[in-house]
Amino acid sequence: MKIVIIGGVAGGASAAARLRRLDEQAEIVVFERTGYMSYANCGLPYYIGGVIRDEADLSLQTPESFYARFRIDVRVRQEVTSIDRAAKTVSVRPLDGGAPYTEHYDKLILSPGARPVKPPLPGVDSARVFTLRTVEDTLRLRAQAMSAGSGSAVIVGGGFIGVELAENFRELGLRVTIVEKQPQLLGQFDADMVSFLHAHLREKGVGLLLGRSVERFAETADGIIVHTDGGALPQADMAVLAIGVTPENTLAEAAGLELGARGAIAVDAHMRTSDPDIYAVGDAVEVIDRTTGRRTTVALAGPANRQGRVAADNICSLPSVYRGAAGSSVLKVFDRTAASTGISERTARGLGIDCAAVILSPLSHASYYPGAQVMTLKLVFETPSGKLLGAQIVGGDGVDKRIDVLATAIQAGLTAFDLCDLELSYAPPYSSAKDPVNMAGYMAENLLTGKVRQIRFDDLAALPRDGSVTLLDTRTSREFRGGHADGFDTNIPVDELRSRLGELDRSKPVYVMCQSGLRSYIACRILSQNGFACCNFAGGYRLWRSIAQEAEACASAYPCGLEK
Repeated sequence: MKIVIIGGVAGGASAAARLRRLDEQAEIVVFERTGYMSYANCGLPYYIGGVIRDEADLSLQTPESFYARFRIDVRVRQEVTSIDRAAKTVSVRPLDGGAPYTEHYDKLILSPGARPVKPPLPGVDSARVFTLRTVEDTLRLRAQAMSAGSGSAVIVGGGFIGVELAENFRELGLRVTIVEKQPQLLGQFDADMVSFLHAHLREKGVGLLLGRSVERFAETADGIIVHTDGGALPQADMAVLAIGVTPENTLAEAAGLELGARGAIAVDAHMRTSDPDIYAVGDAVEVIDRTTGRRTTVALAGPANRQGRVAADNICSLPSVYRGAAGSSVLKVFDRTAASTGISERTARGLGIDCAAVILSPLSHASYYPGAQVMTLKLVFETPSGKLLGAQIVGGDGVDKRIDVLATAIQAGLTAFDLCDLELSYAPPYSSAKDPVNMAGYMAENLLTGKVRQIRFDDLAALPRDGSVTLLDTRTSREFRGGHADGFDTNIPVDELRSRLGELDRSKPVYVMCQSGLRSYIACRILSQNGFACCNFAGGYRLWRSIAQEAEACASAYPCGLEK
């Protein structure tokens, strides 16, 4: 059997290696139009920033090493230009010269990936406007960044690539501004959670221009000027388009294969296309969202590798299925770690799902062991079932561990109630006896069973300020004097609450805030059992301050990194 694979990065390379492990006699040919195979796409920004120093480290395999180990014929710098399904051949054009030729296949795997979105804006083809997708892109970008010295860059788009590039450009000493059309970066996060990241990026000198669209680029003698719908930015040395990717479907569409979501290649659970002899994997295919059951695209290396394995299994007559993606991801943002899995609260509500969320700020490990770091964890779940829909975490140490537990719980079909019963490893340097995942479960259970009611940041503006309700801050007097939320002018520390209940009017609803939500929850339990109608503010003053400061930053003149 002869298998031809188009694309030799994550999904294609994984499929090729799995095929060889299953079938020693198969003839396997891989075509890759770039000069590199099996390269670390997710590591490209870190080579630009100098964290990864050796260019060779970007490639996990070379055609020579892959052949030595697997006896697989990998042909780089060769582009497949068309597929003849009737003849079962592909047409190939060598990019370094040589005559075009055809290659026969018995089975074909498409792993062409995705291409950067490049809108037809005036000036977008300037040599000073870059995209980042391949190793060749990386080398060009690094060369430009190094030549700029302590110059400047504008990044258009605030997704993973945009944020990672911002950090790495700053590490090189460049002044950086991110321009993002949406009102926030990192759209997979909710606005309340991403406010922490916005603040951290600004602290690190990254300018954020949110809610602005780029209209054109104007190249000058020694730079590039980015024009937005709010005016022109100061001249920069370079601009990078990082506004997302679109499935590379050119070959599939021309071959008459069925397309699905966003023009991605439609596949079944076995990664088989509408042609039974053609499979497709990776960023170019549509998959099932494990949380919603809807079809979507997920441009992540982990799912691509698993899909490659599934396609190889089925070609070799092993019944294997791909059950969909939860979109689990983790991102380094300077000194912070941001991670998510499943869908956001915004997405859930947009889909009409009845849901709720809890927000907590636990420590990464036992408080008495040195070095514990605060993280903010948001858990989104369906009501009243408690079905887990998604989670987001921003913090430092231990974020990746918790998001992986929650991703596993979502894929296993666990509910918020089940999180209470998870037995997770514990030692003071690594966790607490009540792990943050357990704590999220306890909080969700309290909400779902009516032990506590909560309000969110967006609810605060509607609270009356005429004295008909009590807005209570239960932090210590010292914390209160250091700053408190608007309107929360009554301060009774939670440890004094029982003895000072007489200071509160039982006829008035009480809305309670503390630093993170824990003490205010305890206060609500005290109040509700003493005849008060009580509501807890989710996330506490720490979250309120982050969102409020973000609103102030966006309302002021934008902090443009080009001017620093």
